[in-house]
Amino acid sequence: MASRTDASPNTDTPESLARRFVATRRLSLDLVATLSDADASAQSMPDASPAKWHLAHTTWFFETFVLRDHVPAYALFDERYPYLFNSYYEAEGPRHARPQRGLLTRPSLDRVCIWRAHVDAAVQTALPDLPPAALALVELGIHHEQQHQELLLTDLKHLFAQNPLGPAAWETPIANEVRQFSAMKWVKGAEGIAAAGHGGGGFSFDCEGPRHDVLLAPHALAGRPVTNGEWRQFIDDGGYHTPSLWLSDGWAWVQAENVDAPAYWDGGRQFTLAGWQDIDLAAPVTHISFFEADAFATWAGARLPTEHEWEAAAACFDPGGGQQLDAAGPAQPAPAADDTGLQQMFGSVWEWTGSAYRPYPGFRAAPGAVGEYNGKFMSGQFVLRGGSCATPRGHMRASYRNFFYPHQRWQFTGLRLAKDL
Repeated sequence: MASRTDASPNTDTPESLARRFVATRRLSLDLVATLSDADASAQSMPDASPAKWHLAHTTWFFETFVLRDHVPAYALFDERYPYLFNSYYEAEGPRHARPQRGLLTRPSLDRVCIWRAHVDAAVQTALPDLPPAALALVELGIHHEQQHQELLLTDLKHLFAQNPLGPAAWETPIANEVRQFSAMKWVKGAEGIAAAGHGGGGFSFDCEGPRHDVLLAPHALAGRPVTNGEWRQFIDDGGYHTPSLWLSDGWAWVQAENVDAPAYWDGGRQFTLAGWQDIDLAAPVTHISFFEADAFATWAGARLPTEHEWEAAAACFDPGGGQQLDAAGPAQPAPAADDTGLQQMFGSVWEWTGSAYRPYPGFRAAPGAVGEYNGKFMSGQFVLRGGSCATPRGHMRASYRNFFYPHQRWQFTGLRLAKDL
């Protein structure tokens, strides 16, 4: 997921920043409270990471970029840990290979939590005296950890789905009433010249700017994301077996991977963080790839929205609204509350757009290690918007750009249709 690469001045006071820091770090621990050391150490595929690694990597971030670089008297908790828990930062030196993170049975989950407590205490002690550049890095670290909280949930879901026992991370029941989905309604979108990108005033990642003008052609957006029931119709109509619906790369992927349904579907059931559940036909479909989203849109006689069409539509909505992550529990998309106007613009499912993840005009990656995270990934990926049921509340903005490769679908990814007018 995206990460900021600059360190612009932070507008929070050290006191309010400290409260947010503590709350964010606490939520990460809450997410692993039900896990054993084995649960937290296993890695189910190269794209995913163990829950313990997420806890450690986010700690490494604060220890490295805040404490090591801005607190002269600070000594690393363990000088071996940077090699283990660096992710993509070439400027920080060599690191353990990503596909082999599941081999890190040591340090244990308990030891990682001790390290976290050590770093947390040091950050809180240092906060009142940190310079503005360091406070901006604390802000960045909070948003970075929120991204990893969502990744932790989706990686854990993928891990548990490999287990024939179908274990639940949380025993909290998910409502399984069978509801009908309403007919799709359309809402006319903005047209003409519009501003896109973050306009300043509050935190943003570097890839959200610079703000610039875009031209929007006449179009309409679907009032809600596509539902499981509509996806079932696509399946029943042979959607996964009709090559004319698919991009060439998408059809090759379907054939090579024998894909015939969204991830985690098995007949009328789907795997969730609460174990196996009946599919709610009225809930947004999720865990689909860009290839699948594009094929469905073609089948429906529509298309995917551009990221600028989506952003223009979302600009008047509260980014803290909708179904987002407030506390540890089995995140699972729920149906829209009603069928009038635009629904579920924020939360529930990340929405694939038809826009390639490329830089905005005038984009420049910042120098230094924290400048590596966004710009160097602007190749071969597509933009998603809006957040999901696993996105921590308070993390989202209309300008927020998430990005994944077109075949990836272990995240809470769905789609909203668009059409030309």
